[in-house]
Order: sequence, then C-alpha cells, then structure tokens
Amino acid sequence: MTTNTNETMTDVVVLGAGLTGLTTAHYLNKFNKKFIVLEKQIQVGGVIQSIKENGFLYENGPNTGVIGNSTVVELFEELAGKCELEVGGENVKKRFILKNGKWEHLPQGLKDAVNTPLFSLKDKFRILGEPFRPAGKNPHENLASFVKRRMGKSFLNYAIDPFIIGVYAGDPNYLIPKYALPKLYDLEQKYGSLIGGSFRKGFQKKTEEEKKVSKKVFSCVNGLGSLTKALHKSVGADNIVLGAENITVQPAESGYIVRYQNANGESCTVRANKVISTLGAHALAKTLPFIEESAMAKIDSLLYTKVIELAIGFNHWQGQELDGFGGLIPSLEKRDILGVLYMSSLFKNRAPEGGALLSIFMGGVRRQDLIQLSDVEITRIVERECKELLGLSTFSPDLFKIIRHNWAIPQYGVESGERFSTISLLEKQYPGLQIGGNLRNGIGMADRIKQAKELAQNAL
Repeated sequence: MTTNTNETMTDVVVLGAGLTGLTTAHYLNKFNKKFIVLEKQIQVGGVIQSIKENGFLYENGPNTGVIGNSTVVELFEELAGKCELEVGGENVKKRFILKNGKWEHLPQGLKDAVNTPLFSLKDKFRILGEPFRPAGKNPHENLASFVKRRMGKSFLNYAIDPFIIGVYAGDPNYLIPKYALPKLYDLEQKYGSLIGGSFRKGFQKKTEEEKKVSKKVFSCVNGLGSLTKALHKSVGADNIVLGAENITVQPAESGYIVRYQNANGESCTVRANKVISTLGAHALAKTLPFIEESAMAKIDSLLYTKVIELAIGFNHWQGQELDGFGGLIPSLEKRDILGVLYMSSLFKNRAPEGGALLSIFMGGVRRQDLIQLSDVEITRIVERECKELLGLSTFSPDLFKIIRHNWAIPQYGVESGERFSTISLLEKQYPGLQIGGNLRNGIGMADRIKQAKELAQNAL
C-alpha cells in the first residue's frame, strides 16, 4: 500500500542485499511475506561478484563455500534452473602447507599426521594421546592455547595457524573457539576429545536431510555471482531498492519508520512492522541511532580484518603443477602473502585450456598495514612470492586484479559473548527488530544461508 510517491508501507524491511539479505528475502517471499530490501550499492550480492574477462572467470569476494548444513542444500534445490551448484573434484582434498620454504601435504587423517614432516615427533605422540586428555574448563580460552593443550605446538603452527589464516585471515591467539569454532569447542565439551568426538559422531545415525550435507567445497557454474543473481530473480527486482543511501531506522508506535535517499537523491520513507538488518557491525550505529551508545559499543567494537585479494591469470601456465585446493602459509614462515588458491584446478572453465587462475591473499589481522600499499608495491611483492613459491621463472600474468577489502572478515574474539547477548537483549527490547549478518552465527557462506532462513522464519 502506497500513501504517496515516496512513502511506502510493508511488513518487513531487510537492510542489505548481500548473501544474507537476499537469502532472507528469498524465504520471506517463499513464506508470502510483504517486504522491501534496501541496499546502498547499485548492485546486489555485496562482495560476491563473479567477473568474466579474456577467458578467465574470477571472484571479487569469497571464492568457495562449503555444503555445511541442510539449508544450503535446500536453497540450491529451490533455485534449480536459475543457478547450478558446482562442487570441487577429488583434488580438493590435496591441501598444502609451507614449511621452511617447501610445500608439504596437509595430513588427511591420523596415519598421515604420524608420518608428516609438519609436526614434531613429540607432538605426534601427543596427537595419539589426545583422546585421553581432560576437557578444558575455561570457556574463553583462546584457540592457540586450546590447540597447544590438546595437540601440541607444532600442530598449532603448521595445521591450525594456516587453517585460521585461510578461513579468518586471523590469529589463533585472538580467536575464541567457543565463538569462532563452536563445533570444535563442543567436541571437547561433549565428548572430552576432538579425535574421539569426531570418531563417535561419524557413527551417529543421520537423517535423510543430514545425509545431503556432504561438507564438499562448492561454487556455481559461472561463479558464485550466479547464486546472488538467482536470488535476485527469486526475490524480484521490484522488491529491492538499490542505491539507497543514508538509511536510518526509528521505532514508531506500531513498528518502525525507515528513511533513506534513493538513487535520485529523493527522501523516502517506509513504514514497516519489522526490520531485519544484515549489515556489518561497523554500519549499525548510523543506521540504528536509537540504540544507546553503551549497547552499540558492545556491537561495533567487532574487529574486522583488512584483506587484499588478487586474481591472477595465465594463458599458459609454466610454474609448478597446480593439482589441489591450494597452499596456506603459516605465520611462522614470515612471508608477505597468506596463501594461494588454485581456482582453475578446483572448478571448470576458470582459465583458458593450459592456463591457470590463482587467488592470492595478503594482509589479515597480523598485517593490517598492507592494505595501505600502492598497486605497484603489491605487484612487486606478489611477483617475488610467485617466483619463489610457485616455480615461475618469469612473472607475466595475462590477468592481474587487485581487490581491497577494508571490512573483510569479522574476528570472533573474547568480546563476542557480550556482543551476542547484547543483540539478544536489544531484540527483546525492540520487538520486530532482528540484527543478523556476519557479526554473529558464523562467517562462512553456509552460516549466512542458515541464519537468513532463521531470520525469515522469526519474522513470520
């Protein structure tokens, strides 16, 4: 129902048209809810943008997801015909860790862990004894302490540290397992052991829905942007306002008043019963000015890491064999890149035949300063690292894109519990308001999709 040209009434306003916002809107649409999505950018998808250029297909944001819950499976089933899931092949299991300048295979099981040169002999015995160690009692123990206690220092340095660099671009000394890796934390708390808990969980009977959760690495045919484009179609372009600037929300006697400026600079108002935010923590203070500063401080203090992403393509690859997922670089190795993904090895049609597409990452929590480097300085670093680590005698890529992310990945540190509880209290204080997004419930694509469905269900 429209009261005048620039004032609209609806049931739900969704803030943000990234993966979380679009998926929330998809389910609101499925549940026959009336809604409007407001997005400040002039395109949907947030950082998820897939670009085709000169025979290469590269990503501007996340490169892969994991089929980690049933909602991911359900969403792709519902988008059949609009978007085609693509899972990585068997070589996804081949992952490499740099040690003393040499790539080593990351162990895939207990037998590999005993034989790998990545871990010390002392820690190999420690790993074998892990099931017999008592569970920790400090819920705010950091990940570095957690891993050293259960598996040893070399396991931390050459398995967990690079894993955390790959997922969070983070630091195990900062992240808290209870918040950042809750499944890992729960294994110890529930079963008393990571190895024993994983073994016992493997024998638990699964529902038909759970059997579909393959844990496989995925993208989409034509890139992850195909997913957000399919969601855009599912939601309906008429339900999304792009270029919405200066969005502010205020509680009203019944519901909320949402104001913004449209792409033409006109002031617009939406009266809604409910508001769902999927914005980053850093954007909330301006958007939700009615929330007290003391409460907001517990939310927008969330640390986001800065990351430089590079898409690098070669028409003719002449370096080392790219057979696997990619390689990660432990902080102990003191390199200027975090790792490299072999995208043309993982998925089809990412590079010309005989060529290669790499995704290389720099920065992260320990090197936030690198985001300030010039393009020339970044190029110089990447050339040196590629020559030394990937077997290239010359560095003449046919595609070279530098993508800077100032608000890349939230870091779930010790303050996370207070942030989560503050959000819960605010949602009780302001009925109809939901604060979602990657500031809670996980950072992966599967986490975002699962949360989105829950946000939509809560709005019913």
